[in-house]
Amino acid sequence: MRKGSKLIDRKEMNAASLLASAGMNIGLALVVLSLFSVLKKQPCSAPVYFARRIARREALPLYPAFSLARLRPTASWISRAFRITEDEVLRIQGLDALVVLRLFKFGTKFFTVCSIIGLLILVPVNFTCQDGHSRSEFSYSMDAFTISNIGKGSNRLWIHFACLCFISFYILYLLYMENKVILVLRLQHIGNNRQRSDQFTVLVRGVPLCLEHKAYGCCVDHFFSKHHPFTYQSYKVVHDGKCIRKLLKLAYSLQHKIKKLRRKAVERPIKWLCLCDTFWLHIGDPKVHEESLQEVRQRIHLLQHENIINKKELPVAFVSFKSRCGAAFAAQTQQHIHPLLWTTEAAPEPRDVIWKNLAIPCHLLALYRTGIFIAALLLTVFFALPVTAVQGIAQFENLKKWFPPARAVQIIGKQMRACSMVFYFLVGNVFFLSLLSGSLLQQIGESFTHPKDFPSHLASAVSAQSDFFITYILTDGLSGFSLEILQLGLVTWHVVRTCSFGQSIENDSYLFGFPYYRVIPIVSLAILIGMVYAVISPLLLPFLIIYFLLGYAVYVNQMQDVYDITYDTCGQYWPHIHHYLFVTIILMQITMIGFFGLKSKPGASVSTILLLLMTILFNEYCKIRFVPTFCHCPIKVAKENDDCDEREGELQANQEIAINAYHPPWMRPVSFAGDAAYMKPLVSSS
Repeated sequence: MRKGSKLIDRKEMNAASLLASAGMNIGLALVVLSLFSVLKKQPCSAPVYFARRIARREALPLYPAFSLARLRPTASWISRAFRITEDEVLRIQGLDALVVLRLFKFGTKFFTVCSIIGLLILVPVNFTCQDGHSRSEFSYSMDAFTISNIGKGSNRLWIHFACLCFISFYILYLLYMENKVILVLRLQHIGNNRQRSDQFTVLVRGVPLCLEHKAYGCCVDHFFSKHHPFTYQSYKVVHDGKCIRKLLKLAYSLQHKIKKLRRKAVERPIKWLCLCDTFWLHIGDPKVHEESLQEVRQRIHLLQHENIINKKELPVAFVSFKSRCGAAFAAQTQQHIHPLLWTTEAAPEPRDVIWKNLAIPCHLLALYRTGIFIAALLLTVFFALPVTAVQGIAQFENLKKWFPPARAVQIIGKQMRACSMVFYFLVGNVFFLSLLSGSLLQQIGESFTHPKDFPSHLASAVSAQSDFFITYILTDGLSGFSLEILQLGLVTWHVVRTCSFGQSIENDSYLFGFPYYRVIPIVSLAILIGMVYAVISPLLLPFLIIYFLLGYAVYVNQMQDVYDITYDTCGQYWPHIHHYLFVTIILMQITMIGFFGLKSKPGASVSTILLLLMTILFNEYCKIRFVPTFCHCPIKVAKENDDCDEREGELQANQEIAINAYHPPWMRPVSFAGDAAYMKPLVSSS
């Protein structure tokens, strides 16, 4: 990097290379989407492309008889995706799914306006500037359309500052309106789902041991009967079911083997040798595994016995109340002078409970979170080495159009907190490491030793990598979303299994939960890239419109036909998304502070600093105005829902649902009724 305020030397953006990359990605996307539209019509691929419908026993839009229509690519799934209404999504998939789709709409709306500003104002201003590089230098380059073509000290930079202000205020306005809309939807969704047991239940940690009875249960009952006498109803202490979980896993495995052997018994393999025949009769006999399964069943029932399980109580309980108002009041107040005793919080939805994590002691939760943060940080840092190496090769060999580093995020977990880890993993390894490729350690060291120079370093690096990020958006959007909907690996595995074992649709539907942990961070990263380059390189913005439109169509299809919505947090993903978008705005403004400094326009830099402070104040206001209602259910709303239940005579029924809702899987009844029982789920769904 040159000293002072000079931009770093770099390879200029080549129009022919970018057009070739765009052509290849668009062509690949068209081929993949056409292949998907054909495969989706085939009955044999229904377990992959209609897994959710099969699980819900819905009618499948398949062609029963062979016809040419089954081999003709169509785009009906795209038109169907854009016809769906938000009310339908909210009613069928829930508010979390709607939040994801509104994120795609948010990106489309924002970058459409930014594209109009960029193409009609910034691109002509950049291209017609005569005090930058000479015109002959840009015969094969696209840099003439970027801010790099503006000379130092040019008054045209004030046009860029004005566009920066408009874009900043516009996205803050969109964020504010989105917060208001989703907050209203959250409260309405809570009211429309009054039968949900989590509205009556509180999760209690740090329960002290009753010294008289050497148990936690009686202590819970005594405490809440005394301090919440008019609203407390009942409790359920959580038990350590590690041993039972292992036995259940073994039982599932044995049950699967029995079903598989009974299918194969109809068409027994050819017996080449008597020894093989004897081996098959012993190993392939379902009765051998049935006896083992009966032994496991008896051990499970023994461990589930009250006298045994009560000895494994944990200092955690689910406490149900007679009203939502009582539960909300208990969840949002401090119960004891010692903050680590009797800690209360709103209970998660029963489907969203991670039972084995409840065994973690309350006072160790902060330590566990710190450990997870350190592990994620180390993963991000150590992953920097291969990313930097690949990025260096990409610059040397011009292979960046084939580089989709976001695929590495699939190794990280699937909980809500994982969204933040994945987002910062992507920001660190896709955004910053792509910017700081080359003399990585030297630039990082300079950023730490001279933090005031960070904006200029960031601006220089951003200017050098605009072509890479255009290609990244093309690859991750067109190719990435196309491969997501095709499910190539899964459909290939299904074909292999079907041809090898002849398993039927009912036994082979591949139903997975919706991957919020993967979709939200990747889409947020695309918004970050587009926002940073909104003023610097406006030619990137039209590609982002295609990115969000295609992503919206793809994930509407996946929500309707493929993925299962396993739980619903009533929109609690939105505060995380708001935080990611706030980070993107801050990065955009810091980058522009550095750019105006490199272009010798200190007045614009100082003005952008003021804009940055206004953005921070706006975020603090949103934390006070919106975040608390996303974290808790207001007492007013809880009382209104209680009154509505009383008017309709549903309060008692909903109370009973809450009492019986929180049963861990290992405490549910295990039923076997002869041979037919092996064809049913091992654990009942009650």
